[in-house]
Amino acid sequence: MKYWKYYLVAIGVILLDQAVKLIVHYNMEMGMPGEIKLIDDWLKLHYTLNPGMAFGVELGSSYGKLILTLFRLVAMFGISYYLYYLIKHQAPKGLLWCIGLILGGAIGNLVDSTFYGVWFDNAPYGSSTPWFHGQVIDMFYVDLWEGIIPQWVPILGGQPMSLWPIFNVADSAIFIGVVLILLNQKRFFGTHPEPESHRSVEQQQGF
Repeated sequence: MKYWKYYLVAIGVILLDQAVKLIVHYNMEMGMPGEIKLIDDWLKLHYTLNPGMAFGVELGSSYGKLILTLFRLVAMFGISYYLYYLIKHQAPKGLLWCIGLILGGAIGNLVDSTFYGVWFDNAPYGSSTPWFHGQVIDMFYVDLWEGIIPQWVPILGGQPMSLWPIFNVADSAIFIGVVLILLNQKRFFGTHPEPESHRSVEQQQGF
């Protein structure tokens, strides 16, 4: 459990994230017609698909989606190993919980982009695509402001825009993990005790 309890956090995030996405996919109409108000007009459930990264940023080439999914796959293994490394080196527990959240969020969105294009025909909606080309399901919409950018604004002038992006449980887990790490940098990345195995070897050698 010294190791697995932090990976169980990631598994919990994945299960919750996928459960919410499945409920939204099978019970909500996409876009504004299916929008559900949770708290007045500023917190809503809004079923939408994200073809790219955070904020809908996409890679330009025809292989952009595949490259993005493969990058997420590599990142998943990298974060998993990093969590193992931190556990072995007795990093602060708060940092380990945060990395567990980030790992769960990364895998949650990886499931969408790997499988959803085939399972749910959702890239774009209603059309099947190969493996690794699915779109991520987003649903939480904090509607702080939505409208048309004034024409005098360079580049974005005249375009519709909302002040806050639509996100999902996986995005929330990543965001919370990253923010907590940034707020606790000194405590998380200060001097940590060395693993017990290293200390015992040094003692035997007379250091």
